[in-house]
Amino acid sequence: MSFKSDIIRLIDDRQLDQALKQIHHLVERIITEPLCTSHVFGSKTLDELCMRIGRINLANITHETPVNTQGLPVFVYIVTKLQKSGGHTRVIEDFIKTQPVGQHTILSTELDGKSDVEYLNNVLAKQANVVLEQCPKVNYQKRLTWLQMRLVALAPKKTYLFNHHQDSVAVAAIQPEMHLDASFYHHGDHHLCLGVYLSHLKHIDPHPMGYHNCRNVLGIENIYIPLTVEDKDDRPTDWPFMSDGTLTTCTAARSNKIEIPYFVSYLGLIPELLKATGGKHIHIGRLTPWALFKIRRGLKRYGIQSDRFVYIPWVPSVWKSLHDFRVDLYVASFPYGGGLTLIEAMGAGIPVALHRHIFSRVLSGIDLAYPEAFSWRSPDELLTYCASLTPETLGALSRLSRGQYEKFHRVENLHAVINATELDKVTPADLSDNFSIESDEWALWVERQLNVRRLLARMAYRTFKRFRAWIS
Repeated sequence: MSFKSDIIRLIDDRQLDQALKQIHHLVERIITEPLCTSHVFGSKTLDELCMRIGRINLANITHETPVNTQGLPVFVYIVTKLQKSGGHTRVIEDFIKTQPVGQHTILSTELDGKSDVEYLNNVLAKQANVVLEQCPKVNYQKRLTWLQMRLVALAPKKTYLFNHHQDSVAVAAIQPEMHLDASFYHHGDHHLCLGVYLSHLKHIDPHPMGYHNCRNVLGIENIYIPLTVEDKDDRPTDWPFMSDGTLTTCTAARSNKIEIPYFVSYLGLIPELLKATGGKHIHIGRLTPWALFKIRRGLKRYGIQSDRFVYIPWVPSVWKSLHDFRVDLYVASFPYGGGLTLIEAMGAGIPVALHRHIFSRVLSGIDLAYPEAFSWRSPDELLTYCASLTPETLGALSRLSRGQYEKFHRVENLHAVINATELDKVTPADLSDNFSIESDEWALWVERQLNVRRLLARMAYRTFKRFRAWIS
C-alpha cells in the first residue's frame, strides 16, 4: 500500500493522532535528506491529508463563543516553537510592530520542543501587547483540538501561519469553515514544507527567488512581502576599511546552514581565506564542537594564529556586531544562505560576497543583494577576490550595499505593505541574470554522496555479519 492510502485508512478509522504523527515523521525524513533540499518544496497530497484530518477534528469539538474582553483587534501567529534565533521569529516581531494597537497572541504547537518564554518576556512583550500560549504536552490530535478551539475562541482579525516544515498539527488547524483572514508565511522555503498548497490561505513569499519559484514553477498564487530589518545606522564614515592593512571578514550562521554535505566546505575554506587575506574572520552563530575542531585544525595546518578566527555563538544584533568588529566584508553562509543576516549586513553598510549554489537559486540569495555584489562558485574565485580588495573598492561597495537596504528592506516598507489594501500589487524585482545551474557538478556531487552511502552500508553489513557470527 502507498503512504497516502495508509493515511487515508487511518483517517477513515478515526485514528487522527496516528495520521498526524505519520505525516510529521515523513516530512522529517525528507527534510533531513540533503539530496531533497531545494528540489522538493511542497506536497499537494500531504496538505490535502492534513486538511481532511483538520476538517473531521473541527466537526467533533465543542465550539467556544468568541470573547474579546479588551475590545482590541486580535492578531494570531501560529508557530511550532518560539525561539530567539531563527529568521521567522524576527519576522513575527516586525509584523507585531506594524500593528501596535492590537492584541497579539502567539499559539505554539510545541512540536519541536519548548518555546523560549524568556525571549518573549525580554523582547516581544516590551514592544506590544503580546501573549504566548503554549500547547500542553499531549498527543498530536489533542494539540490539534487545542489549537482549533483557541482559534475559534479568539476570532482573530488576522491569522498568520509560521509553521516549521513538518508541523502537521498547525497545517491541519485552519479550516475554510472558520472564515478566518489567514496567511501562510513560506519561510521554510528550501525544503519540503507542509502548508505550501493551502489554497484557502494567502501565500506569502518573503524574497524574490521564493516568490518567482512559487509562482512560476510551483504554480501558486502568491503575494510578496519583503524581508525587513530595523535600521541600526549606516557604517560610520570615519571608520576606514582595512584599517590595520588587512581584511576582516564575517559570516553569521548556525550549524544548520553550513555544516551540510556540499562540494565546498565552509569549515575547510575559512582557514584558506585567512591564509589568503592575512586578516581576521568573525563567525557568529553556534557550531558543533566537531566543526570548531576542523576549523582550528585547518588554522594549525596553515600556521595561522588561532586568535585570527573569532567564534561568537550568539549576539543580540548581527548588525551591531558587524560595526563593533569593524568588518570589511560579509561572506554569506553556504551552502544555505540566510536572508535576514544578509539584509542586516547591507543595512550596516558592509559589502557582501555570496555563493552561487550549484543547483539552487533559493539557497544562493543573490537576488536579495545589490546587483553589483560579488558572487562566487569555486573557492579560488572567493580567495582571489578577497586578496584583491582595496579600501577604495570596499568604500564604493559599502554605499551600494546600504542603498539596497534603504530601497527595499527598511521597516517602514513593511508598514506600507502590511497596511496596503492591494497586497497583490506589490511585486519583487526581476531575478538576477548572474545565476546558472551547474548540472554536471550537481550530478557528480550526488554520485559521490551515493558512493559514500554505499560504502557505509557495506561496512555496516560486514560489521553486522561479524557480530552475528560472534554471538552464534
